[in-house]
Amino acid sequence: MEASALLSRPWESPWLQLGESSSVPPVPERLLPRGPGLVIGSGGSTGGRRLCLQPAAHLDRSAAATAEWLRTIGMDPAACLTLNPLPMHHVSGLMPWWRSRCWGSPHAPLAPDLMKRPEALVRHCNELPDWRGRARLLSLVPTQLARLMAHPAGEAWLQGFAVIWVGGAALPGSLAARAREMGIRLAPCYGATETAAMVAALPPERFLAGAAGCGDPLPDVDLRLTEAGGLQVRTDRLACGCWSPDQPDRISPLADAEGWWSSGDRAVIGEGGLQVIGRIDTAVQSGGETVFPEQLEQRLMEAARRQRLPLAAVLLLGVDDDEWGARLVALIRPEVGCSEKDLLAALQTLTIDWMAAERPSRWVLCPDLAASGAGKWQRDHWRRWLKRVDAAEA
Repeated sequence: MEASALLSRPWESPWLQLGESSSVPPVPERLLPRGPGLVIGSGGSTGGRRLCLQPAAHLDRSAAATAEWLRTIGMDPAACLTLNPLPMHHVSGLMPWWRSRCWGSPHAPLAPDLMKRPEALVRHCNELPDWRGRARLLSLVPTQLARLMAHPAGEAWLQGFAVIWVGGAALPGSLAARAREMGIRLAPCYGATETAAMVAALPPERFLAGAAGCGDPLPDVDLRLTEAGGLQVRTDRLACGCWSPDQPDRISPLADAEGWWSSGDRAVIGEGGLQVIGRIDTAVQSGGETVFPEQLEQRLMEAARRQRLPLAAVLLLGVDDDEWGARLVALIRPEVGCSEKDLLAALQTLTIDWMAAERPSRWVLCPDLAASGAGKWQRDHWRRWLKRVDAAEA
């Protein structure tokens, strides 16, 4: 069910599950706590599907925390216009609408196709009744940001926003630098379905001044690191539990006895705030070295852009290896119409000086390679795809 339908009629159940009903079976009603609340899918980077139970009160608290963050940078949430191109069955797309509802401010959904046609997007927005006279807010994933910035009309459109929250995946350094040059007011942020979205955000002025990372925690959030660098979050809007088809008879709590939730991300917290390094569960042990695919993917994409190589997407997967323990395999999606052979040769040359554990041992063309609608890589899905390819070639 789409979130926008929630308040248009009485709820049939204290809990409503968002998204396609066929994608994940519903949580058994006997396991649900007292509502009202929303059951929201959380895939994560490894692709394991589970459902988070978020009480409506927690979503309200998240909206209130974001409102307070806006006030600290001199903005009135009630006077803003929120534009939303993200899917409503993900928490990243749900919360812009929920915030607007709580703040009493207008919300304008944007169809996914519009985000790929900047000139049509501009025409559409110019016809919105609240487009003029209000400060504009926007949430994007880096892929959407890059597409818009590649077009003059998209650049100009982005420059008209007071705040653009960017999350769901790491913001490439080259993309951040270009945004600063254009004066685009990005606010890199960090959050999760389990935390009712954003828990840390970097104010646009700090971003434009050159700060990196995701800023400081919001007022209702505490952050800390384990000895191994794992990020833990404590907030009173943590989901009351998660359900998985693999364990259909129980709701699993998220927090430990002290209220801390382990995010699964490795991070550092310094004077500049939170900086996420990558997923702990995607770290690859190769030849005695620990490598983080997300960092290497970003490094490779940035190097390819500097060389003007027609590389549309790359995903690095750790694959078992008798000698190394594991080696990286690169799945790549070339730009349409380019020479695949030339691109593969250029990428191999580009990485020839990388540390051996970081250098892909294989390069595999994958024309359908793409992140999810929320900007996350479903790595288990692509591992299964690679196994099928290998089996077919055996």
